[in-house]
Parts: sequence; structure tokens; C-alpha cells
Amino acid sequence: MTSSSSTPGLARFNAMEEHAAAAALHEACASTAWGSALLARRPFASLADLLATSDAVMAGLTDADLAQAMAGHPPIGRPKPGDPTSSREQRGMAGASEALREEMLELNLAYQERFGHVFLICATGRTGEQMRDAARERLGNPPEREREIVRIELGRINRIRLGNLVQEDDA
Repeated sequence: MTSSSSTPGLARFNAMEEHAAAAALHEACASTAWGSALLARRPFASLADLLATSDAVMAGLTDADLAQAMAGHPPIGRPKPGDPTSSREQRGMAGASEALREEMLELNLAYQERFGHVFLICATGRTGEQMRDAARERLGNPPEREREIVRIELGRINRIRLGNLVQEDDA
């Protein structure tokens, strides 16, 4: 699939009734502001256009919008039961040792206590060790720096999920 032209999956997304498109966007990102902004800008001419719009909207989200988006993400190492998306994204933790799982749980709790929200990382393609190392490193960040890292990571997750959304019919 090329990002420079419309695809069947993108055409399907553009043509969805508003409530169905809103639900699909909410599955990609729990931020109501993000989803509403993308809905308002349909139709998209290309995947590149959709992703650029997502990036621009992400850059403008408030702290409350980011908190709403993060609330839709389970902790690393504990994907939502029955949710194939979070299981697929966290695949790097699937074969992790019990010791690594326990350490990740401890890091998740320490992170949540320090920053007030779930440790968010674009887990796709990362090993359990890489996620653990990132959590360790990011625990030392000042809150302002961490908020910007979260915004970047959330943008990466949204790009992957939007790509998957418009590719579903293209396979």
C-alpha cells in the first residue's frame, strides 16, 4: 500500500457513518478531542494526509486530552484481556521471564506513582528488555519532559493503529 494515494481501506473509512468512524477512531486512541478532530477533517485523500492530520492534532492536545488517551492503554506486560490490539502491540512481553514480568510490574507501579499515569511506550517491535530499559530510564525524567515523550509515543501508536485501520480491507 502506498501512502500517496487512496486505498480501499481508506475509502471505506472516509465513507463510514460518523458513529462507526468515531468508534473506530476511539479504538485507535481514547482521546475524544483527537477522534473528533480527525472526524471533522474527513475525507482524507491519502494515508499520508490522515497521518499528518493525526500528528498535528496530537501536537495540540491538552494535558487532559493526553490523560484521556493514556487511560485507554493497559500497563506494559498486562494487555487487556480479549484485546488483540494490545496483545499484538505488547508481543515483546509475551515470552518474558517471570523475573522480567515482575520487574516490569514494579516499574509500572513506580512510574504511575511518580507521573500519575500509565507508562506509555510504542511497544510494537520492542522486546520486553527494551521496554523495561525505557521504563527505568524514563523514571528519572522531569514531568514536563516525560509529558512530551508520552505525546511522541502516543503519536507513534496512533500512526500504527491508523495504518492498520485503513489497511484492514486492503489485505
